Amino acid sequence: MTLTVSLRGSREVRGNYQLFRLTGLLDAFSETIFRKALGKCIDEGPTNLILDLSKIDFVDSSGLGALVQLVKKAQSKEGSLQIVTNARVTQTVKLVRLEKFLSLQPSVQEAIDKIDKV
Repeated sequence: MTLTVSLRGSREVRGNYQLFRLTGLLDAFSETIFRKALGKCIDEGPTNLILDLSKIDFVDSSGLGALVQLVKKAQSKEGSLQIVTNARVTQTVKLVRLEKFLSLQPSVQEAIDKIDKV
């Protein structure tokens, strides 16, 4: 799945969730395409999403805004969004105090476990 020149990823649909592994930059340049592509995936279901951002190099305010919108969309469809993070992404999210809302997880397995508990 190539979203933009600076943001690439893969999508796997497994049982009750979708797993996206993303690399590159989640910024103003890639945000619109990213938000639309994942919004369409939420519509197609399943509505539980795991975003593996552990290989993301940079997230800016536009990227954070897209993540917030995707959480709201997933919740409106009775789903959830778990974000697997790295130190850089975590730091950016904590700067704007969204770590609880964005449901940051240290690993893909912990994100899967969180979905299975719901």
